[in-house]
Amino acid sequence: MMGKQKNPADIGCSWIEVDGVVHEFRVSDVLHPQISEIREKLGEILKRVGYAADATRVSFDLSEEDREQAVAWHSEKLAIAYGLMNTASGASIRIMKNLRTCEDCHALLKTISKVYDREIVVRDRARFHTFRRGKCSCNDYW
Repeated sequence: MMGKQKNPADIGCSWIEVDGVVHEFRVSDVLHPQISEIREKLGEILKRVGYAADATRVSFDLSEEDREQAVAWHSEKLAIAYGLMNTASGASIRIMKNLRTCEDCHALLKTISKVYDREIVVRDRARFHTFRRGKCSCNDYW
C-alpha cells in the first residue's frame, strides 16, 4: 500500500519580485540557484533576532528536531532572506504565498520588521499582512 501523496496545492510556496524577476520558494527549497547563500542569510537573520522555532503546531509525525527544521525553512522565510539580501536597506519587501501564514512565521516577520527596520507585506491565502516596527496590520487576528 502506498502512502498518501501530498496535494501540490498543500505545499507552501512563496513568491518575491526583485528587479523585475519573480523568484519562487517552496518549503525546504533546494532548487533556487542561490539557495546556499539564502539559507546562510536566513541563519544569520534567525540568530540576529533570537529566533527559536515554534513547532508545537506541526501536525505531522516527525521528531522534535525534524519538526523544528520543517518550520525553520518555510517558504516565506526563504523569500524574506532573499529579499533582505537583494533589496536596498529600508526598502519594503513584498511577498505572496499560496497558504495561510503560520503563527511561527507571523511572529518572526513581526520581529524581522522591527530588527531590520523594514516594512514587510505578505499576501497569504486569507489577507494582506503589513508588518512595521514589530506589529502587523491584522493586530494578530487572522
